[in-house]
Amino acid sequence: MTRRAALATSSALAALLATTALAAPSHAGERTGPKAPKEFVALSDADPTILQEIRYFTPHNFVGEPIDGYREPMCLVTKDTAKALHRAQKSFLKRGYTLKVYDCYRPQRAVDHFVRWAKDLEDERMKAEFYPRVEKNRLFEDGYIAEKSGHSRGSTVDLTIVKLPAKPTRPYEPGEPLVDCAAPKSERFPDNSVDAGTGFDCFDTLSHTDDPRVQGKQRANRQLLKSTLDKAGFKNLPEEWWHYTLKKETFPDTYFDFPVTRHSLPR
Repeated sequence: MTRRAALATSSALAALLATTALAAPSHAGERTGPKAPKEFVALSDADPTILQEIRYFTPHNFVGEPIDGYREPMCLVTKDTAKALHRAQKSFLKRGYTLKVYDCYRPQRAVDHFVRWAKDLEDERMKAEFYPRVEKNRLFEDGYIAEKSGHSRGSTVDLTIVKLPAKPTRPYEPGEPLVDCAAPKSERFPDNSVDAGTGFDCFDTLSHTDDPRVQGKQRANRQLLKSTLDKAGFKNLPEEWWHYTLKKETFPDTYFDFPVTRHSLPR
């Protein structure tokens, strides 16, 4: 090969490599970004029987779009939290139920996304479902949105129970008609969970765990969730029937910001 031909071949190869590098998806940021400490695990590795419907990876949430930091639809928690959830799951399985998590560890960047959204008073695309009776300018004052979340510490989960055998929940279609999260279960978005009186993330006082207006089977379902998780080592947030935190948190004072992806876990 002549020197001129060799140079041409070399240039063509370099151009091809550059083009390929531009076209290929890059995961370098995931490999070099903030990582979870060794105390974190994927819940599916600790207990694959627990269902996962990670709402903030999807547009079916009070913001109406996937939330920053959720790169995979997975539940990350501390090892202590995973063990406690496994204990609770064994109890539920014996009774013909399974746990289902909506959210687990939540990076600070996701919380920041919520804060930006709450300050944009013009964006009310999901109001009809998630906060029909609350004015958006009161979300901070009423405690529905805050600049820090216990979820970012890795020991808080949002969850419910599903009667076995579990039926699939159909995908949410952006733009579909929205129904009040406190409407009768037969009218709400068809979640496969038990009827607890409201849907998940319902910004309404009816979501308070012991609201006296919630009675009958709905109250019994809330109490079953609460009593079983209490025995497993969790405490409930009284304002949200779905919100539980491990009593002995692994990181009680630390807020993390690594993304929700398996790449964040220690190898």
